[in-house]
Amino acid sequence: MAKWGQGDPRWIVEERADATNVNNWHWTERDATSWSKRKLKEVLEGLVVEGEAGRCEIGDLKHVEGEASCNSRKGKLIFFYEWNLRLSWKGTVKESGEKHKGSVEIPNLSEENEVDDTEINVSKKKGEGDVLKDLMRTEGTTKVREALRDYLKALKTEFTLGMILPTKAPAGQELPTEQTPSENTVQDSVSPQSVDTVGVKIPTVRILMREVFNSPADELYSIFTTKELVQKFSKCPAVIEAEKGGKLQMFEGCVSGEYTELVPSQRIVLKWRCRSWPDEHYATVALTFQEVVAAQTELQLECKGVPVSAEESTRQCWKKQYFEEIHLLLQQSQDSME
Repeated sequence: MAKWGQGDPRWIVEERADATNVNNWHWTERDATSWSKRKLKEVLEGLVVEGEAGRCEIGDLKHVEGEASCNSRKGKLIFFYEWNLRLSWKGTVKESGEKHKGSVEIPNLSEENEVDDTEINVSKKKGEGDVLKDLMRTEGTTKVREALRDYLKALKTEFTLGMILPTKAPAGQELPTEQTPSENTVQDSVSPQSVDTVGVKIPTVRILMREVFNSPADELYSIFTTKELVQKFSKCPAVIEAEKGGKLQMFEGCVSGEYTELVPSQRIVLKWRCRSWPDEHYATVALTFQEVVAAQTELQLECKGVPVSAEESTRQCWKKQYFEEIHLLLQQSQDSME
């Protein structure tokens, strides 16, 4: 067997637990379809378009059809994606206050075309209000293209984390193991740390978040530990084994983990990961429930060991997929009781 620094790198086996398919020389493939659907929804929905004519906002991603994947061969990444998308939009004319709505269609977003060359069609419901249609065709199209670029950037960075495995540096050189993140708000502070993952160090961060819910602590705790309630706010089938060592799987397998500590109505600790992270890399998530007033609970989240490149997407996952959806679930429950 060749020693490090000698011979063809295809056959060099590094001294680590994942030494199979070293340097990703052989063909590997990762399905990005489910992840892409969530990311497209995240970057497109809620876009605001403003101009002299009025104000428009992109609504729901009504139709998303297609697939995406990332392939690794000889240490290089190759991307395949093809999407047919349709979004709704609504707007208000500045002078008259009239409200109109329509749709945005993207019939073929694929690797064969640059984003600037991708066809984007804007239509409007019957009636007046063409000034808003013109606004969406100009400023709106620009905003949509920017969002599509954000999706592709995330696909090529965030989703592919870990597909090209780090290799040992030549003698006398060291691989960087730490990275200092940018400044963050007081609520979501971050500090750098390094975590070993299958023998390779990657730069990670710690995320802190706080959210107040109109719910007693025991009820909020149940939402995180009861399968039926998790499926209600996540809108997906889930695996919830709320006991020490029990498994967790949500959002069509995009999130998985294991319960490591449960103190009813007070605290939950999880091994937690996103599917796009390096294989076998888990963050440690601690959820602390503290009642501030009657029927109102502050949830404190600490997430340690998040890959630096996944910092923002992880924060958005907790904010949008967890917190916002739980608020809606609690509101719906309250409305049904009135």
